[in-house]
Amino acid sequence: MTTKDGTGRLGIALDLGTSGIRGQAIDLSTGQIVSTAITTQHPLPGGNVMDHLHFAVETSTDGMSGVAHDLMVDTANKVIRALGVDLARVDRLAICGNPIQLSLFQGMEIRDLAYAGRHKRESLGVEIQPRDARVGLVAEIAGLDLPAEAALIVPPAVAHEIGADALAMMVKSSMLDRDEIALVTDYGTNAEMALKVGDSIVTGSAACGPAFEGQAIAFGMLAAPGAISDLVREDGVYRSLVLDEDMMPQPGQLVDPRTGEVRDEGTIAARGITGTGVMAVIALGLEDGLLKLPGIDSPDGRLHLANGVVLTKDDVGEVGKAIGAARAGHLTLAAELGIDVEDIKVAYMAGASGTYVDAHKAQSIGMAPASATTLIQIGNTSLMMARDLVLDPERLRQVEKIARELRARHSMFAEAPVFKQAYVLELAYWTEGMPWEMYLKFIKKMGLPPLREFPEEADVRRWVERDIPDFGLEGLRVVHDVGMVMVAAMEGCTECSTCKDVCPEDAVSITHDEQGRPLVEVESARCLGLSCLRCQISCPERVFQFSKFLRAR
Repeated sequence: MTTKDGTGRLGIALDLGTSGIRGQAIDLSTGQIVSTAITTQHPLPGGNVMDHLHFAVETSTDGMSGVAHDLMVDTANKVIRALGVDLARVDRLAICGNPIQLSLFQGMEIRDLAYAGRHKRESLGVEIQPRDARVGLVAEIAGLDLPAEAALIVPPAVAHEIGADALAMMVKSSMLDRDEIALVTDYGTNAEMALKVGDSIVTGSAACGPAFEGQAIAFGMLAAPGAISDLVREDGVYRSLVLDEDMMPQPGQLVDPRTGEVRDEGTIAARGITGTGVMAVIALGLEDGLLKLPGIDSPDGRLHLANGVVLTKDDVGEVGKAIGAARAGHLTLAAELGIDVEDIKVAYMAGASGTYVDAHKAQSIGMAPASATTLIQIGNTSLMMARDLVLDPERLRQVEKIARELRARHSMFAEAPVFKQAYVLELAYWTEGMPWEMYLKFIKKMGLPPLREFPEEADVRRWVERDIPDFGLEGLRVVHDVGMVMVAAMEGCTECSTCKDVCPEDAVSITHDEQGRPLVEVESARCLGLSCLRCQISCPERVFQFSKFLRAR
């Protein structure tokens, strides 16, 4: 099918996210969304954009995106084909995402994003690349399965580090039109955030790791049918809410979280748990005393949820790192603009995690400022902007004007003393069991912006029921097969399978070459890359080197 009458021209909108690619086909004559397709993973190894950037640099010989670009285009093609439309009728493609993802997709020089130091760039002959708004042709992106003459629409970055996705987050939330102090956060592997105080705006990007997306979790998965997206108390135990084929939560099993006893089967089975479900477990577990940080108070040290899905102590640690990075980011932005976190009363929550999570639970565990009296859940703003540009390319001028006039600066959290201090405290709280009262004392002692001990009872406003509100006439299609199999020989390998056994994403396998020598294979889309390296660390013979997979390209 193409459009409802089979004759209209089409546009494609793509959100190039850190956790995967989301796309929509749109009838240009009616504005109707025809279909939606999403991936369940990103094709490149790694749990954040820096891992993706490292892979791109290491597999490139000329500073261009190389293998990383090919993988991005291959995955985009799978999403585009999954939309089920006549691709010959596509007139426009609009893309949105952070500077790294957009550059990889377009096959641009990416070393200027990899090296922050000017002297390093100069020694390599690397120049800062312009990432302005532009309209080109799909022909510029080699290998893309769309008509070469179709228009390619790319929104601008605000500055070198402030990408089109951050701009989309600010524009689509309407925070720029508010007079009061407002914070917006797109919760994900790389949590983009912006704080507006008067006419001043500061942005940041916290490498939260993959837990917000349900990855690096024992039974984790991205938001997709079969994922536990929330939990509620019922008869003294927990009812899992599981996403159905329309990505709407339905009642799953009713289970005693300490013992795993099933009290009721519900109407839908769970296949895993996504980030919002994990946040719900953490919130309920802390409130009910089931979580005694850093451990779990149950007979087997796990919390039982539904259909065999459990939460482990290691999962709690991964989640704590994500929440801690987000809260440390909020503290840092407040310090940058000279306010207290207490002054933030309006907080927008974007992205899949920001949409599906129970906002009150999120606030109770630190994802949103405890001082916020209004929490607004706004959906996938990056895909929204791409769709706007597909429907009306003239909007690009408006977006470009906003980008030029936006008086924003970017805080590099990796170099910010406030972030470093706050994140150390977060790690102590989540992974070492530091009491919250002691955390608050250290915050005060260090001169950091103070935090509330108890959150406000915020007014929650849901602008959308799903992160992608409208799947279109033909509904949602999920693409599972993305990425590549990376193969390398590890000289001295004894085939003990330790690397395979410790991989949290089941990405490692051992095969043999034609001479019977062992080869290690890693699925790039499942691998967490440099943010994990358990395979390398656990090798008893110390022969496993992750870098060999990159050199093998």
